[in-house]
Amino acid sequence: MSATIYDIAERADVSTATVSRVFNDEEARVREETRERVLEAADALHYQPHASAQNLARQRTNQIAAVAPVVANYFYMHVIRGIQQGLRDRNLDLTIHAPANAQELIHDRSSPEDLNTRLARALQPGRNDGILLLSVPLTDEWARRLRNTNQSVVLVDTEHPAFESFTVDNEQGGYEATRHLIDHGYERIGHITVEYQPPPARLRREGYERALREQERPVEDRLIAASDERPFAFSETGGYRAMKALLEREPAPDAVFAASDRQAMGALRATQEAGMEVPGDLAIVGFDDVELSQCAGLTTVRQPARTMGQRAVESLLHQIERGGDSPVSNTVFVPKLVVRQTCGAGDGPQKETTVFPSQNGL
Repeated sequence: MSATIYDIAERADVSTATVSRVFNDEEARVREETRERVLEAADALHYQPHASAQNLARQRTNQIAAVAPVVANYFYMHVIRGIQQGLRDRNLDLTIHAPANAQELIHDRSSPEDLNTRLARALQPGRNDGILLLSVPLTDEWARRLRNTNQSVVLVDTEHPAFESFTVDNEQGGYEATRHLIDHGYERIGHITVEYQPPPARLRREGYERALREQERPVEDRLIAASDERPFAFSETGGYRAMKALLEREPAPDAVFAASDRQAMGALRATQEAGMEVPGDLAIVGFDDVELSQCAGLTTVRQPARTMGQRAVESLLHQIERGGDSPVSNTVFVPKLVVRQTCGAGDGPQKETTVFPSQNGL
């Protein structure tokens, strides 16, 4: 029969509470000579602490939760790969939650009460050591509720002053993509965005508009179309529909910056169906740099999704191990313009142009 803490307490002539403190590394509450006596007794009895009991006593679950609007998306797949890389060699489980209706709840500005009710199961309060929120913009009320759970929280692809976050400079990336098209002589530069304007799409549009205004060009509504595909509008179908809408307007654009590579792929299909050549009749630039972009020769803006995921989970683990309140910072990664064939400037080898780093950029 296996030894218990009662056997150890009796052998070491201490209380069971003292035995528990020793095994849970509460050194400040146990004298060194008492601690040694307990460990000697445990060794003599060949005692092995039960892992789940230790975790319960320490209020640890050895589980990390990641919440994303969707999983079947290249960007989130890369972020999750980075998270897995950061968890390598760690005895931790990763649980991924992608609520079917989370995208509409978040971006239709539902109340914090709705978010609390419908995402509570995904967040699993009290069942995780920490939570990674991917592209989940937080209201102050929802942030307060998360802080009240006393769990470590790190944000990816979104930010809030109450939590550590890892983002890319979306505004600068949108600016660089549009400026590249301007520099190559395109006159009617369109933009494919997202109807409900999540923060990444909104910031990329702001970069697009800044590049135009900097060159004293007007921002024209007729050159902007939005994906409305649900539940995730950064999609091929959304980009396809938006591109068809742009091609039906007069005059049609001679270049388009799409807010994501998936939208850019849909735009390419719509352009080909219209009998147009890319880049001969129309140039296209995307945002993300997923694997398919290289196969399609798509000029795009690369964001380091895998690195963001790895750095985020490393920060989360550091918070968990350190405990207590941690300093909050926002790490902003610098995107890279990757020039290929679809902009008419990439007939040769692939080129990469690093955009100017923003403050705190890496």
